Amino acid sequence: MDLGLAGKRALVSGASAGIGFAVARVLVAEGADVAIISRDSARAEAAAVRLRDAGRGRVVPLAGDVSRAEEPARLVEAAATALGGLDILVTNAGGPKSGDFADVGPDDFTSAIDLTLRSVERMCRAAIPHLLAAGAGRIVNLTSITAKEPHVGLVLSNTLRPAVHGLAKSLARELGPRGISVNSVCPGFTRTERLSDLAAAAAARRGTTPEAITEGWRANIPLGRLADPEEIAHVVVFLCSARASFVNGASYAVDGGESHPLL
Repeated sequence: MDLGLAGKRALVSGASAGIGFAVARVLVAEGADVAIISRDSARAEAAAVRLRDAGRGRVVPLAGDVSRAEEPARLVEAAATALGGLDILVTNAGGPKSGDFADVGPDDFTSAIDLTLRSVERMCRAAIPHLLAAGAGRIVNLTSITAKEPHVGLVLSNTLRPAVHGLAKSLARELGPRGISVNSVCPGFTRTERLSDLAAAAAARRGTTPEAITEGWRANIPLGRLADPEEIAHVVVFLCSARASFVNGASYAVDGGESHPLL
């Protein structure tokens, strides 16, 4: 299926590894030109080299921390300048600190708000003029299955991921009449560095091993396995494409059936 992404200009944050990297790789394979963001310039450059071997599109590496107030606008402008505009924004950032309420303090909440919520708001605010100038556009927010069903030991994610969905739904209604769709994707347990970190932290709190934690997660997934990043990426890229032209304001769980909400 031709997704109609050849020549489209995309910005993907958190794209040097994990799901963000997989999204960038699928976009490049579809012929899109992609700017990728990583906090570490060396990792951004290394990811760009790998991505250039993966497809037809151009790849522009950018270094910056989207949790810092001034960075999202700078990074969006750098991407738009390098690519000659923007058609697609994919927001993605490393998850906030894990733990129960007793494990996190006020400073952790402040940091998590900047990383998980304000980064999305700031990136969208900076990107929207470019998407409007393009005549149409796509915003896809990568969040977490905790937006649909809270998980034990992830109080910050449980609190802030739903806020991103509230923002996305509001933007979908505001921007839809102007040709921009806004959707969200909620990954479940996926084989990434972030998941390994969560397993190690949970094991330390519960006095067990990371392997036991991961096995418990796997056992709760009806498909009987963890996701590969590419399985999340394909859903994200579909939402970026012309084939998703009438999808707006939606939130998709990509979790193998692990969560329990009706919608």
